[in-house]
Amino acid sequence: MNSAERIDELESRLAFQELTLAQLNDVIVEQRRELDELRRRFERALGDLNSVRELMVVDPSSEPPPPHY
Repeated sequence: MNSAERIDELESRLAFQELTLAQLNDVIVEQRRELDELRRRFERALGDLNSVRELMVVDPSSEPPPPHY
């Protein structure tokens, strides 16, 4: 293999590696977006759950006394 062929081979490998890195970067960016969205949904669901939990737990002092008192 002469030097021109070696350079062509190296350039080809470099181009392939650059393409692969760009594709991997795109995947990472998309996963980050999905992770951020899932985190927002989780926080919203957790807030909703806490709101429902607060509605389910009644403070006994706020209830009227039973009729036999």
